[in-house]
Amino acid sequence: MSDIMKKFLFLLLAVFASLPSSAFASQLTQLAQHPYWLQLGHYTPASLTKWKSEVDDPRFFLAELGKLNPLDELTATIKAFNGANQTPEQTQQIRCAFPARYTWLKDKIENTWPALDCPKLNLWQKTINPSGITLVFPTAFMNSPSSMFGHTLLRIDAKDQTRHRELVAFAVNFAAQPEATDNAAVYAFKGLVGKYPGTFTVMPYYKKVREYNDIESRDIWEYKLNLSEQEVHNILLHLWELQQATFDYYFIDENCSYQLLSLLQLANEELSLTQEFPYQAIPSDTVAVLHKNGLLNQPNYRPSFGTRLHHYSTQLSSGEMDAVRQLMRTGQFDGSLHSPERRAAIIEMAYEWLNFNFNDKGLKRDKFAPQLTKLLRQRSQIKAPSPFTPPIAPLASPESGHNSSRVSLTTLYSKEYANRALLSYRFAYHDLLDRPVGYIPGAKISFLDTGASISRDGHIRIEHLNLIDAMSLAPDNQIFDSWSWAIKLGFDRQSSLNKQQGRVFGQASFGKSFGNPNLLHTYILGSIELNGGEIAKGIEPGLGTQFGAVWQINPHNKVALSANVMWLIDSPNDHHSQVDLSWNWAFDRNLALRTRVKHNLWQAEDSQAHVTLHFYY
Repeated sequence: MSDIMKKFLFLLLAVFASLPSSAFASQLTQLAQHPYWLQLGHYTPASLTKWKSEVDDPRFFLAELGKLNPLDELTATIKAFNGANQTPEQTQQIRCAFPARYTWLKDKIENTWPALDCPKLNLWQKTINPSGITLVFPTAFMNSPSSMFGHTLLRIDAKDQTRHRELVAFAVNFAAQPEATDNAAVYAFKGLVGKYPGTFTVMPYYKKVREYNDIESRDIWEYKLNLSEQEVHNILLHLWELQQATFDYYFIDENCSYQLLSLLQLANEELSLTQEFPYQAIPSDTVAVLHKNGLLNQPNYRPSFGTRLHHYSTQLSSGEMDAVRQLMRTGQFDGSLHSPERRAAIIEMAYEWLNFNFNDKGLKRDKFAPQLTKLLRQRSQIKAPSPFTPPIAPLASPESGHNSSRVSLTTLYSKEYANRALLSYRFAYHDLLDRPVGYIPGAKISFLDTGASISRDGHIRIEHLNLIDAMSLAPDNQIFDSWSWAIKLGFDRQSSLNKQQGRVFGQASFGKSFGNPNLLHTYILGSIELNGGEIAKGIEPGLGTQFGAVWQINPHNKVALSANVMWLIDSPNDHHSQVDLSWNWAFDRNLALRTRVKHNLWQAEDSQAHVTLHFYY
């Protein structure tokens, strides 16, 4: 043992020798319960054991029962940092593997541990050159089960970074690691039950921008976080520790947003961000929590490739758009019909559109790269500035939207059946009539929406249980030929001869929508469904259509009319149908009043009126 190590152990023993052993044990017990130590170990309260770490990789723990026992892990950590039964090289290796633990314990125990000297960590920090952190929020991507609620990641901003160099900064991402052979259905199921490992990765930011902004056409919001350089340093020390950590990834709670919060709260001992999410963590809610804790600056809006392309197209006339299409198709157009400035606009639009198709559709480079190069050469010959203005950011950013969970109280009046009071709960997260501020227009994702009712005579029953009710109504425009779709799976009650009978069903729809989702929006979809339960005789398939219109009068008021008719196959009933008219008044960010009248027909007819108070939290 070296003289330095002997001296260090002597001083450490001298400090604790002055304390009774019970006092030292008490000090360790208190330190093991410190919120920051629990956050360093990602410990959460457990039912069978008092604590359980969310980290599922044994390499993250130094004690045999470290995953379940913060005190054991603390004791083993201090012992390892002291170099007990280890060579100096082994001790240094452990200290450098857990620099956040080492730094914090060195301060708390107030002993003579030496300063950290870790060449690999120092090189990593020098390469990143951190001065700040930005939260990045790509909006929802409706065509992916894992991205329907949006996503969050972090960008590490360098000390010499400018707006033009942001793309070469480093990004911190937490994501599931799925099997390459898993299809969308398997991916969604495994993600719900935690069958994928989740890991933190550090990569160039431009790769994530290309993935979300360009390929998936998702708008991005970037929030500079109010963190000091020391707080950024604390976060990155723990990120270094998480290189040897995997987590069971759950789409609902232990997802990208939750784990990023668990990382950010290591900035200082005062932060506690994850405790607000005991059951679910929706990206928009986590952004709101950071706003609530005063960590967000005004966001920067980075429009997607598709958003930019559509915005550019609105600045061209129909004749100019025809010239753009001709230029893309044949490589030439009649420039004499246009001024130099408008010729520049046509060539720029053709280049952007062709480049979008090249990325979006995965076109062959050897065929389309020469076309793109030719368009750039043509544009360079026109000495005129770009005629296009950039897209305008939406009036509201995601953190200003309503909260994702919802509790509702309804008074239900029925023409044919008993009137009832209904209490319902929606796990997440937005429907077509909810307050639109901060959400994607024309999109609905309702997950685990459950309602139970009670009649005047005290009879309680389940009225509905929708596992998933999603709809994407992307209207056509002069750039995109978009398709709309909807999917719904669950349980409800339908009109029968003597009572309302239960139905288990699955429905999928596909079609078109028209208009402006921020004003007046219409849609028509073809639908197929499978029905079972009391109302059906076995499994009854159906085929039909649904159509509707949504009118956003202003950000606080929406009116929707919908109707559907389904022709039943192999059923005593030829068809069933429903017409629905609703009005939603959002008189506060998280409070809304909704009225609804509907008429439905299955084995019998019934008309109903609903008055509902929605509370979002």
